[in-house]
Amino acid sequence: MDWKTALHICLREKYADVNGRAPRSEFWWFVLFIFVVSIVLSVIDTLLFAPVAGTSGPLSLIFTLITIVPAVTVTARRLHDLNRSGWWQLLLLIPLVGFIIIVWWACLKGTEGPNRYGRDPLGGIGDPDAETPLHDVPPAV
Repeated sequence: MDWKTALHICLREKYADVNGRAPRSEFWWFVLFIFVVSIVLSVIDTLLFAPVAGTSGPLSLIFTLITIVPAVTVTARRLHDLNRSGWWQLLLLIPLVGFIIIVWWACLKGTEGPNRYGRDPLGGIGDPDAETPLHDVPPAV
């Protein structure tokens, strides 16, 4: 998946949709987009608003408000690709350790074939047209 497709999926098609699965490429292209734009906006905020706003500028705040929902949903779909619940994102509330665990999981290859969250976004094993009872797929440990 290229960066344009990943951004289109995250910002348009599945802006607030936690259903389904997201491959590593979709997740990491979106993370890179957020990282680069945040740096650019932070520099602009510092140049334009530092004497007035203090530490956080309005452009960065607006960008964060726009991207927080798709960031949460793409992370949930990425965890679904690993056959884990999106609720595992709550690990991010644990300083440093939670972040490391989520990043580690986001780097792992997704479940091949269908799992309880849907079909393999990369095709995987099995017939893609066959009906698979997703409720029979065991959860990850």
